[in-house]
Amino acid sequence: MTLLVPMYVHPTVDPAAWHALVTSAPRIYGVVLNIDDGPGTAPDPAFVAAARALRAAGVRVLGYADTDYGRRPARVVAQDFERHRDWYGADGFFLDQVAPDAAGLRHYRRLTRAARARGGRTVVLNPGAHPAPGYAALCDLLITFEGDWDAYCAAPAAPPWTKDHPPTRFCHLVHGVPARLSRLAARTAELRGAAVHCAVPGHGPNPWSALPPALRKAP
Repeated sequence: MTLLVPMYVHPTVDPAAWHALVTSAPRIYGVVLNIDDGPGTAPDPAFVAAARALRAAGVRVLGYADTDYGRRPARVVAQDFERHRDWYGADGFFLDQVAPDAAGLRHYRRLTRAARARGGRTVVLNPGAHPAPGYAALCDLLITFEGDWDAYCAAPAAPPWTKDHPPTRFCHLVHGVPARLSRLAARTAELRGAAVHCAVPGHGPNPWSALPPALRKAP
């Protein structure tokens, strides 16, 4: 199991968390860089330094871009890609709020091509649920669950088409996980066919403001 970590806290607010990401590099698939629901309007020196340290440790830096379920124009999303690349050296992109239906495939094919053209060696799509099967072919990692622990425990089994892809292509993001159950969350993701995950105890509008407990114990 490897970890995709959405680290939605400013480096000056929790510098220890950002340092732990660097020292835990071998366990991390990537870190999602989200300055202000995207790259922000100007480079933030603290995030520039944090991204540089992650890249030096061999960690993928994934710039966050909100797609608003297909409502944001592709050219505007592409501007986010460019800013993440130019300001923070992002080597990949995390596309959030992805529309899951088949009707959106053409739009997201265009977005993933734009991401690749702007240096995105890794493209992550986050519909937060199992989308139409065609989405798996567009990206390197597909997030097929994002939600709280109770919903995760009650989630239905993965649809049959997921068996056509290796577990390394799927990720589950779970918040509200009691710290004592973080290992169980990891095992559950593995049993459900996702080799990448993140389980955090946080609640509220930004549950991704703290490290997963698994990394708090890392050397």
